[in-house]
Amino acid sequence: MPYDDLRKGRLSITGQVYFITTVTDNRQSFFHCYQTARLVVLEMRRVESENRLTSLAWVLMPDHLHWLFVLQDNIRLSDTMKAFKARSALGVNRFLNRSGAVWQRAYYDHALRKEEDIKGIARYMIANPLRAGLVTSIGDYPLWDAVWL
Repeated sequence: MPYDDLRKGRLSITGQVYFITTVTDNRQSFFHCYQTARLVVLEMRRVESENRLTSLAWVLMPDHLHWLFVLQDNIRLSDTMKAFKARSALGVNRFLNRSGAVWQRAYYDHALRKEEDIKGIARYMIANPLRAGLVTSIGDYPLWDAVWL
């Protein structure tokens, strides 16, 4: 789907729960490396500490991120994702001594409806490493978190 199509109808609503998926450039597996993955996790925590969002659950896969969060007061979703992706890319590129894109320009967002099962969506996200065959037990995969633990 073209980038501009993903932006159509995108709203930033305070208190809204969003399910975000963002993919690395050309699906490169930057995050097989635990150190580069931790740089992304630190940036996710930084975005939360800036009171842009409240993280509910996330899983960082080798080539993409699923993130479930609540958008905070007067914060634009696009600004938040732009800051997160730019700063995490800088950190990853510095660590790997490279330049260029880390993330694809676009990202997929879904604003959850009140009747949607937030915990069910979080469980589905977090089971991604199992479905991908990266581990046989989710406890063996270090790159995920959820507030319900």
